[in-house]
Amino acid sequence: MSDSIHKRIARLFPEKGHYYYVRSKLATDPLYDAIDRELNGSALPLLDLGCGLGVLAYYLREKGSTFPIHSFDYDSHKIKNANNAIAVSGFDGLSFAFHDARNGLPEHSGNVTILDILQFFTPEQQETLLSQAATHTAPGGKLIIRSGLRDTSWRFRVTVAGDILAKATFWMKAAPTHYPTADDFSRILSPFGNVTITPLWGGTPFNNHLVVLQRK
Repeated sequence: MSDSIHKRIARLFPEKGHYYYVRSKLATDPLYDAIDRELNGSALPLLDLGCGLGVLAYYLREKGSTFPIHSFDYDSHKIKNANNAIAVSGFDGLSFAFHDARNGLPEHSGNVTILDILQFFTPEQQETLLSQAATHTAPGGKLIIRSGLRDTSWRFRVTVAGDILAKATFWMKAAPTHYPTADDFSRILSPFGNVTITPLWGGTPFNNHLVVLQRK
């Protein structure tokens, strides 16, 4: 994506800190383009868990998606800003709401994304959320997860430090609780379909991976 489009999305958020955060994320994080590729050609509605400011939804609209996108996050301030951006953007078919995924998921059948939130859940909560998300993924649809993986790499240590810093600076509302392993994802999700796990750190130092369940 060109820098002009990055700026256009960032300008949806008038708070100076949000503007520069969004520009930086779009310029350096491979997540958004990876999800766009995974959802390319799908007409299924998307349930986006851990949406933050809603950057993914606005990115997908800029890339030409038209399917409904229902986004949820635990941070009410970010949700307020995401909703304020709808009128400015001119896009439709978007919704943003406060929701704690620990309390279950809203009714949905389509594609599902869970982005950068699993580390804030206990192992039991992770398993419950992943199983629920898989059942909310329509046959032929995808459950797409971005998560840091627990392993012995230096990237994992940097990931933990980054999450602790995000809590200390109040960007995130909670500190990390537990990081899943690749085996955890395979064990929980394989009964629902085909699971692939690939590195997705791009130019960042974090141990991020893309986990994709293709629902059978």
